Amino acid sequence: MDKKKTPNNTVTRDIKDIAAPTGNIYESVVILAKRANVIAQAEKKELNKKLEDFRNDRDTMEEVFENKEQIEISRFYEKKPKPALVAITEFENGDLFYRKADSANPIDINAQK
Repeated sequence: MDKKKTPNNTVTRDIKDIAAPTGNIYESVVILAKRANVIAQAEKKELNKKLEDFRNDRDTMEEVFENKEQIEISRFYEKKPKPALVAITEFENGDLFYRKADSANPIDINAQK
């Protein structure tokens, strides 16, 4: 399958394409929302870990604004694609596996295409 690059901006998508793997648009949206939350939490944890190195007990406003490395790290994370866009790209590429709560077997969305 052709891997798509994750866009940085919102892209208009056909709702039928999103609903096709699950057969229900609401199930697809729930899957995407849960995956986006996981991605966002992982990025937040990673960012906080990197920014923790810059914390001091006696930070003044001048010291905070002058720390260029901290600003570069923050800008890097601001430029990354939003978690929802990453989740949608993974879903479209078939990289997401999910299962219903009453099912023990994961559903492979590639098999349904």
